Amino acid sequence: MTERPPRRQSLGMRLMLATLGFCLVFTLCAAAYQTWSAWRAGKAAMDADLALMERMYGSALAKASWDLDRDQIATYAEILSQAPWVGRVDISVRLPVGPPLEYQRVRPGWTPSSVTPVHRSQLRYEPFTGRTEAVGELRLFGDEARLWRQLREALLGIVVRQALQSLLLASLVMALFHRLVTVHVRRIARHLAQLTPLNLGKPLTIERASRRDDELELLVTGVNQLQNNLSDYLERQQRFEQELAAHRDRLSELVQERTAELETLNRQLEQLSRTDSLTGLANRRSFDQVKLAEFQRARRGGQPLTLVLCDIDYFKRYNDTYGHAGGDACLQAVAAAVQGVAQRGADLVARIGGEEFAILLPGSDGATGLAVAERVREAMAALAIPHAASEVSAYVTLSLGLATLQTDIDANFETLFRRADQALYQAKQDGRDRVRAADLPQAKEPS
Repeated sequence: MTERPPRRQSLGMRLMLATLGFCLVFTLCAAAYQTWSAWRAGKAAMDADLALMERMYGSALAKASWDLDRDQIATYAEILSQAPWVGRVDISVRLPVGPPLEYQRVRPGWTPSSVTPVHRSQLRYEPFTGRTEAVGELRLFGDEARLWRQLREALLGIVVRQALQSLLLASLVMALFHRLVTVHVRRIARHLAQLTPLNLGKPLTIERASRRDDELELLVTGVNQLQNNLSDYLERQQRFEQELAAHRDRLSELVQERTAELETLNRQLEQLSRTDSLTGLANRRSFDQVKLAEFQRARRGGQPLTLVLCDIDYFKRYNDTYGHAGGDACLQAVAAAVQGVAQRGADLVARIGGEEFAILLPGSDGATGLAVAERVREAMAALAIPHAASEVSAYVTLSLGLATLQTDIDANFETLFRRADQALYQAKQDGRDRVRAADLPQAKEPS
């Protein structure tokens, strides 16, 4: 029985297989390390993006929660849910009574994950200086699907790059193995060493006795094709960079314009939140904020502070007689008359009820406040607004009550307000269309 001759094995093939095996192991290790790095970078980017969302919308969301602006809160929740890294948004708004309001937006396909970051932050609002209120909580959940999608894209790029490097290395090893190819490899190496973006159009040529359709020729063709691709790529990149610079400049201009618009809108919204829409005077909220500051300032500095309360006489009858449109016009006229009298920079005129107005006079004693109240009553009489349903006059009149801060009596602003309100009640009891002051000689009776 004859033995079969051993199967011939090409040393070049064995060397190529060994090289490819080494490259495969190296590719797997490099891909594993770079994949791990890409995963960490993706989580860090997601964490930074969630933190940025908190900083960008935290203050505005806290204000909307304080104002219980449900539409605005829902809008912010929708905006946050559209952020690339966000998978779910939870907003909890505390209420004075009862369970908190809950708002939730979930990206389609999102599922809870233990690997993505979750950001929780308290929503705090400062209604006025020195006081901060916790109004709710914002919770942002990362989107694991987005993280995996980015990782797959990164992994594909890693594998492609490593595979190309492995194939190139194997080709070079084969070329070095063949002595007849060494000189051409050196020629190729010199050509590549001299290659710059300026001479990419110069093709690679090797001197051979005849053209051979072999690996070397394929390598030369590949290098030339690579040069052509690089030349095209650099041209496109230069064109894209120019376009990107133009877009960046335009985007910067748009951002500046949008920022200016938002700042203007924020100032307008702040002004609207503190202003009565009908009369243009300060509203009850603005009055409540200013009164406490002025009260504390007056007590600390030992300065006088006078509060005047005004009430339109028989205003309900006026509304019934002239309609709500007439009533609104009457309120606007009264507001203008009161504002026209209290013109000092520190004076505050506010509409604090349907037909009730308040005048806060920092630095004014009782006599000054009494004079101001009397001028307001006279200014109202001068308008001569007809009032057929009034029992005291043929025209619209005001009853006014005032009180001046007395530190031994007024421990808080509510006491001062109550004394002014009692004076107003006394003015109504005494026949309306007159001024009454707590702890002061009374104003002259209207003629």
